[in-house]
Amino acid sequence: MQGTLLPRVCDKGRSEVTVEGKLKTLRRKEEVILMEVQGQWPEVFEGSDRQEDSGWEDELLGSSTITLAPLVANPPPPPVRRSQPLVIRRSRMKSVELSSVPSIPNPFPELCSPSQSPVLIGSLSPPRSDTHLIKVFGEDSHSRSLWVIPRATARDVCHLLVQTAHCSDQENWALIELHPALGLERVLEDHEVVVEVQTAWPPESDTKLLFRKNYAKYEFFRKPVLFFPEHMISDSADVTKGMTSAELIQNLLQLGTCPEIQGFLHVREPSRKAWKKVYFFLRRSGLYCSTKGSSKEPRHLQYVADLEDLNVYSITNSRKLYGAPVDFTFCVKPSKDRIRAQDLKLLCAENEQTRTCWTSAFRLFKYGRQLHCNYQLSQSAPCLLEAVSQRCESEASLVAMDFSGKAGGRVIQNAWEAQSAEREEGQAWRRREALRCSLPNLTPGSRPSSIHRTQPWFHGGVSRKQAQRLIEEQGLVDGMFLIRESQQHAQCFVLSLCYKLKTKHYLVIPCEEGGRKYYTMDDGLTLFIDLLQLVEFHQINKGILPVCLKHPCVCVAL
Repeated sequence: MQGTLLPRVCDKGRSEVTVEGKLKTLRRKEEVILMEVQGQWPEVFEGSDRQEDSGWEDELLGSSTITLAPLVANPPPPPVRRSQPLVIRRSRMKSVELSSVPSIPNPFPELCSPSQSPVLIGSLSPPRSDTHLIKVFGEDSHSRSLWVIPRATARDVCHLLVQTAHCSDQENWALIELHPALGLERVLEDHEVVVEVQTAWPPESDTKLLFRKNYAKYEFFRKPVLFFPEHMISDSADVTKGMTSAELIQNLLQLGTCPEIQGFLHVREPSRKAWKKVYFFLRRSGLYCSTKGSSKEPRHLQYVADLEDLNVYSITNSRKLYGAPVDFTFCVKPSKDRIRAQDLKLLCAENEQTRTCWTSAFRLFKYGRQLHCNYQLSQSAPCLLEAVSQRCESEASLVAMDFSGKAGGRVIQNAWEAQSAEREEGQAWRRREALRCSLPNLTPGSRPSSIHRTQPWFHGGVSRKQAQRLIEEQGLVDGMFLIRESQQHAQCFVLSLCYKLKTKHYLVIPCEEGGRKYYTMDDGLTLFIDLLQLVEFHQINKGILPVCLKHPCVCVAL
């Protein structure tokens, strides 16, 4: 209950209040009401200064001792009104123009994929919903994930991996479809779509993509006679007219096709572990086998498979997995069916050259001119380093030169004179190296004898069989090599070299001369202070080797 003002009753003869006094009274009442709201109730006593301005109020109140005091000491404060979040409706969001937002330039454009690139950088999230994630493994068992569009080819993926792995050259790389449980592997063609290949894989399997070197992908275009021996070419492909088998093969390859192939192969009988020797024919229309020896009469030919819907796989460790008579095994299966062991058509050749001939013919009959176009694209692609491209040149581009005269260098045309100049250059080189190594400030301890361990062609203590396997995986081309530690001779090394689809091994022996340690492969005739010098010498000189060292067998880490 609030306090009230109780005035005394005025006399009837009281004079009228002036207008000015009424205005003062109203202002005074407003102040009193304001103080009531704020809780400030003043106390009015007799004789206080507040009575000086009063006019008729003094007479009205007189000597009254009534005071004004609030009944409620502290009234509750008014409730606090807090700000609430504003809900933005969808219609309001659409009305905002994106063009009004200022664009920020990209400070690192080189880290983004080109606008027309079919492959996206693996570290970035996919900008579109139609991209696919693929995982590619390196030979060190590490993997890298990539976002690719549905039509990305094996060539596109290889080019991106070459850039991300900082490889020295852009070509001679391949994607390998690997089935470890079945021992199958296949080199994907450059035009094959990677996502479509993965759709044929069985679910929850250990199938994966492998990224590694492969020099032999198009080697049959360069040396067709080596890959298609004359005794395997069918008689029906002989057009006579004075054309040799080499000319026939070369003409057919330029047309994107292949001569008909024939020969004996070991085939595994269905639902049995036994292998049977059968005569096969490979033609454009398909794969056939003869039911009567090597007869090619139509009534003796049995249709085996269609080449259009067929993939060819090489098999590793075929003796252990399938009981093959030899290790040169391959198989064929429909490309659109999921891979199952019971669906594989297992075939086994007598040697590596025969197996390579059959698998190359399968590829040529299936893809035709597309394979030749892939080869031309690989030839026209520029190498990343000029030194690598110069090293990959053929031996025919290297000529013997004589710089002894004053008129400048001349090309040595005589073959005997060229061989003599080569021997003299080799002896002069050995004398220079021996002089350099005999300098007093170069002690044997200061020489980096272990520099070979940092080279890509050195593979440590791998066995002979593992070395052959590494060279086979990266392509049996002339000049592919690696150096490994010998397992039979202490402190010796072995140079493993591929020549004519076979791997040869050469022992590198340490020797001492003049109190210094050297390496040699020819019983001390040519000495090398370390393995790096040995490799560099044989990259330009054959020496005792059948071919110069060209392609180091390397393992890339992703």
